[in-house]
Amino acid sequence: MTTATQSIAAKLSSSGLLRSQALIGGKWVDAYDGKTIKVHNPATGEVITDVPCMGGRETNDAISSAYDAFSSWSKLTAAERSKYLRKWYDLIMAHKEELGQLMTLEQGKPLKEAIGEVSYGAGFIEFSAEEGKRIYGDIIPSPLADRRLFVLKQPVGVVGAITPWNFPLAMITRKVGPALACGCTVVIKPSELTPLTALAAAELSIQAGIPPGVVNVVMGNAPAIGDALLASPQVRKITFTGSTKVGKKLMEGAAATVKKVSLELGGNAPCIIFDDADLEVALKGALATKFRNTGQTCVCANRILVQEGIYDKFANAFAKAVQNMKVGDGFTEGVEQGPLINEAAVQKVESFVEEATSKGAKVLVGGKRHSLGMTFYEPTVVTGVNSEMLLAKEEVFGPVAPLLKFKTDEEAIQMANDTNAGLAAYIFSTNIKRAWRVTEALEYGIVGVNEGLVSTEVAPFGGVKQSGLGREGSKYGMDEYLEMKYVCLGSMS
Repeated sequence: MTTATQSIAAKLSSSGLLRSQALIGGKWVDAYDGKTIKVHNPATGEVITDVPCMGGRETNDAISSAYDAFSSWSKLTAAERSKYLRKWYDLIMAHKEELGQLMTLEQGKPLKEAIGEVSYGAGFIEFSAEEGKRIYGDIIPSPLADRRLFVLKQPVGVVGAITPWNFPLAMITRKVGPALACGCTVVIKPSELTPLTALAAAELSIQAGIPPGVVNVVMGNAPAIGDALLASPQVRKITFTGSTKVGKKLMEGAAATVKKVSLELGGNAPCIIFDDADLEVALKGALATKFRNTGQTCVCANRILVQEGIYDKFANAFAKAVQNMKVGDGFTEGVEQGPLINEAAVQKVESFVEEATSKGAKVLVGGKRHSLGMTFYEPTVVTGVNSEMLLAKEEVFGPVAPLLKFKTDEEAIQMANDTNAGLAAYIFSTNIKRAWRVTEALEYGIVGVNEGLVSTEVAPFGGVKQSGLGREGSKYGMDEYLEMKYVCLGSMS
């Protein structure tokens, strides 16, 4: 490692947050066969540390640990669980600088953005701590005088939480926060590319006093871990954020034991710029929603649809802004875009851009690997894109903004909805009637109007069509971890 990387790693290690073992039943453990996998810094290619490469046996022990802990954790009052979660939240916020550094080290996003994710992710724990005390049942008027009818809400049980690499903390907390608040216990399987942030969060959960077995973390052989979570009848729910392809496999596998499933899958977000949009607002919003996290988010604007009357003006202004973006190591001051997660991600971006240009699209800015090398790619704007190109049909998951032209509102809606995905969409217009009409017509679970950053713990996050099932965040996200029980009390007369 470079001297700078060694210094950061040493500070994290001395703080106790650089963990390199899994957590099962409150104990830090290695893989049973001793196998490990290397965790790399995508900005430099350096190895940060080795972590256990686990499989089915370790996962089954983690499930057993969570199952045993469920009986006592679920019996605590909501107020008692809230205190543990609040302490966990406080610890995360107290260590947000270190957690941000760890995230930048293993994931590559700019440090400012990483620290922002820590605050955002912690918000789900804080919200859940509060909302867990407001899980209400119901009393139903009985049609018979001698009966009383009630509805109780109870925790679903052990939860298997499978999370991605692009938001190493927030994708965990927005699952684990509500799960624990509702009385569930969890087995977390973070991405093998970014397990260190998850392990640091787990360490802080221990410091918060959350009992052994309530939070477990395993990593390594993803198919083997996933199969164990799916096969176990003790796991009553699977929650997953990731690709649609993997989500479908999990949904199919969960059918054997009829588990409850929440899926937050891929997107193909349209960002529609109407000719009456405030250009400054549209530019700021489109930049934010496209290039955050180097374009590696499921709600990134994957297609920017611009009305023909302002197409050229917007394209030129947008390209100029993109050209000025600073690319580099996330620890460098002023950097707005870090590296892509790995070489496969770069190759995917390259292939999409090459396919578009071979069919007549034009690169205005960028369009190639960055001179920094490694997995850095230039922020890119492509014009002349049509709906038949891969840039418009599939998630590029990188810093490439394809601009498509449309004439009418109806055409924009048709283009936006012409996809199997339905996670997020964005509209920029100063006409409230148009904005409202188009919002209702869009087949998406989330719509941002004159705003590019829409995620918050207080609102329901999730998609329609093949972008998933269920919602995360808000009071609605709590219900994903609860079962309803109807009680009929007789002989009351």
